[in-house]
Amino acid sequence: MTILARAAARSGSVQAVILDWAGTTVDYGCMGPPAVFGHVFEKFGITVPVSDARRFMGLEKQEHIRRLCGLPGTAAQWRQKYGRTPDENDVAALYAQTEALMVDTIARHADPIDGLLPFVDGLRERNIKIGSCTGYTAPMMAVLVPAAAKRGYSPDCVVCSSDVPAGRPFPWMCYQNAIGLQVFPLSSMIKIGDTISDVQEGLNAGMWTIGLSQSGNELGLSKEQVEALPADDRNRRLAGIETRFREAGAHYVVTGIWKCLAVVDDIQRRLKKGAHPLLGI
Repeated sequence: MTILARAAARSGSVQAVILDWAGTTVDYGCMGPPAVFGHVFEKFGITVPVSDARRFMGLEKQEHIRRLCGLPGTAAQWRQKYGRTPDENDVAALYAQTEALMVDTIARHADPIDGLLPFVDGLRERNIKIGSCTGYTAPMMAVLVPAAAKRGYSPDCVVCSSDVPAGRPFPWMCYQNAIGLQVFPLSSMIKIGDTISDVQEGLNAGMWTIGLSQSGNELGLSKEQVEALPADDRNRRLAGIETRFREAGAHYVVTGIWKCLAVVDDIQRRLKKGAHPLLGI
């Protein structure tokens, strides 16, 4: 049987799941990165609200800084302080400060999100491979991967934004995972993440997509903060996040990784009936 024939034979089953990192598998609420961006800009005399820092989560970190510099509020402060709008030299200077701080922060935000390890066990029982991708760069992942492994989480493949020509929403990290895991076709793969750019990345790669509304950047609260919210307020916020994910094209939206195994099984059933993530059937 040829490679393509074997792939066709398996196209009716889920072969791999590609997981984001912060806010999806570790760092409930994606608390580490936004604080770093705020601190870095403060060093340059610029105030960046946490809400602005969260707007571009999921992107490659230098692109994230570039987008922050382009916000009207940030650009206005920069002009007032430096007499001009920020340029690529400024982006590079900001990024140089960001990488070192991010590496230090990541080591303190590597705890698995509740439900991750049982989810991984469930995938292993189903013979489903586990890939991962992230807006973090190689030096950042050099810290996070072993820290997560010590806590029980080790995906089969790790691809970061500095491994490919461009990060999200481009599909290159998903493609690199497919190569590393030796999985084909991509319609037998699922991308799971907590940002809109995660969903866009998965769709651009031709994968099924699952958005996470509670554990990650879109809500942006720690587990303790989420539990302290009045139920009506929490449900209202989660409904709004779900709407944004759906509008971005997510096939499924659930609160966190602890809800994803049932979704994997549902996608498995749909694939066996001939469904395809890009055909809406």
